[in-house]
Amino acid sequence: MAIEDWYDSQRQGLGGEFREAVDDVIARIADNPLAYPERYRGTRRALLRRFPHVLWYRPFENFVVVLACVHGKRDPGEIRARLRGSA
Repeated sequence: MAIEDWYDSQRQGLGGEFREAVDDVIARIADNPLAYPERYRGTRRALLRRFPHVLWYRPFENFVVVLACVHGKRDPGEIRARLRGSA
């Protein structure tokens, strides 16, 4: 994951901490996919703790698809365009 590599370039081991934060959010989503608010066309957003990143995902009846992990300051229009493409 490019983000993980970037964090490791800032401080050795920080990329692993980022990966753990992503894994924690994915586990929370798996436990309760509807816990996070719907933001755009059935897509939901979960914020990472400690890192300024967001996981965008779409829950289905028996599974969840993670669509993107992006910096929280990304242009919302760019995110919506990306999400439209994943519909």
